[in-house]
Amino acid sequence: MKPINDRVVVKPAPADEKTKGGIIIPDTAKEKPQRGEVVAVGPGKDGNDMNVSKGDVVLYGKYAGQEISWEGTDYLIMREDDILVILEG
Repeated sequence: MKPINDRVVVKPAPADEKTKGGIIIPDTAKEKPQRGEVVAVGPGKDGNDMNVSKGDVVLYGKYAGQEISWEGTDYLIMREDDILVILEG
């Protein structure tokens, strides 16, 4: 997959299966993850360089991106502006 312009492809982190206290969360109550790993980055738009790179772990808005499935794996395609923060370390 090769995104165009200022688009970024993100592989969402899996949803939590249990709470910290050990309670198992059913599928119907799981929240959509807002964290993921960047797997592909477009070249940028209007001559602006992209701030994210392949391999970055990022946080994004709850309703950000378009969900797709590619070769059996779920991804999100979003604009770079939908990414809120790059997590370091």
